[in-house]
Amino acid sequence: METIKHWIDLLFHTDLQVFLQNLVSQYQSQAYVILMLIIFCETGLVVTPFLPGDSLLFAAGAVCGSLNLFNPVTLILLLFIAAFLGDNSNYFIGRYFGPKIFNMKLRFINKEYLERTHNFYEKHGGKTIVLARFMPIIRTFAPFVAGVGSMRYPRFILFSMLASLMWINICLWAGYGLGSQPWVKAHFEMVTILIIAVSLIPAVLGAVKGFMAKRKK
Repeated sequence: METIKHWIDLLFHTDLQVFLQNLVSQYQSQAYVILMLIIFCETGLVVTPFLPGDSLLFAAGAVCGSLNLFNPVTLILLLFIAAFLGDNSNYFIGRYFGPKIFNMKLRFINKEYLERTHNFYEKHGGKTIVLARFMPIIRTFAPFVAGVGSMRYPRFILFSMLASLMWINICLWAGYGLGSQPWVKAHFEMVTILIIAVSLIPAVLGAVKGFMAKRKK
């Protein structure tokens, strides 16, 4: 039951620091692989936008800085690979299956998220891959939409590498630097919720703007 609780904490983005401590305690060096899989799935599978991204990276950086559970350089390298591979798998899923998925009624894929990301992509073009990296949910759909939109692959790789490097480093080093601070350690769950809330602001503003635009028509 305790193990189940830890995985529930992961899904609901709570007690991530405790989740990581237990992960290392149970799986030791294999914890790196598990974190890679989580980041890969959150980035690379259209059906898993609910997995934690920013908050998990911040928590991982925090336990690097305060508890030395992970080697930060190794973690950055492995999670960069996971994020980059996730982007690429999502791109090719969108390229080869995207048009069909857009026209299908699938319960496990929120069409509203797809449409919102598509509009974001139409507005910002290739920059969407970089900007979306810091926006939960939209970052999961952005590579997929880029594939549907037939963004040239060499161009996509450049944006994906830049976005992955920025996202992993900013979130991890922020956690590494702030995670050892007494106030942050004492209110880690609150900080995690705040990170999620702040990262959702652009998506919420975009949704409100779209809603207001529809009402004016």
